[in-house]
Amino acid sequence: MRPLYNPLVLVMTSFTGQIIPVGPDYAAVLAALHAASFAVAEQWPEAALRDLVVSYGTITGLAVWNDNPVGFVMLRCVAGEAEILTLCVTPDFQKCGVGAQLVAWAIQQAKRSAADVIFLEVSCKNKDAYTLYQKNKFVQSGLRKNYYPDGSDAFVMQYDSQKNSS
Repeated sequence: MRPLYNPLVLVMTSFTGQIIPVGPDYAAVLAALHAASFAVAEQWPEAALRDLVVSYGTITGLAVWNDNPVGFVMLRCVAGEAEILTLCVTPDFQKCGVGAQLVAWAIQQAKRSAADVIFLEVSCKNKDAYTLYQKNKFVQSGLRKNYYPDGSDAFVMQYDSQKNSS
């Protein structure tokens, strides 16, 4: 697999790559993707990602386009519930459908794990991510004040598998 993404930026209108499940051997790739996608204070280190990938109930999907990793989603499914722990897409591949495919993959994995509901937190400042989740039938269910390192709040959103079974 090639490192991160091709420096030659291609204009894509819809993601045609694949999402593959990955484990701890991909911790460095996940950390590099996270670093490329988030502000320094919000980046997760390789060791933390490695620990999370192998923790009980965690499922991680890596988005790959032309052998280039371009994003990933990590969720934890336990006791009939799931939580999207993080989702990121490198800047060159944002707004190309990668995020939507990662959300759809996460929903599919949560349903396979018998999760009735999926939760996530999204920064109040991240309007694009909020819209992405809304389009995928997540609804706002709460607010966490001062949740992020920069002091910004997080919307708590949830997806109800029973309501959205079609």
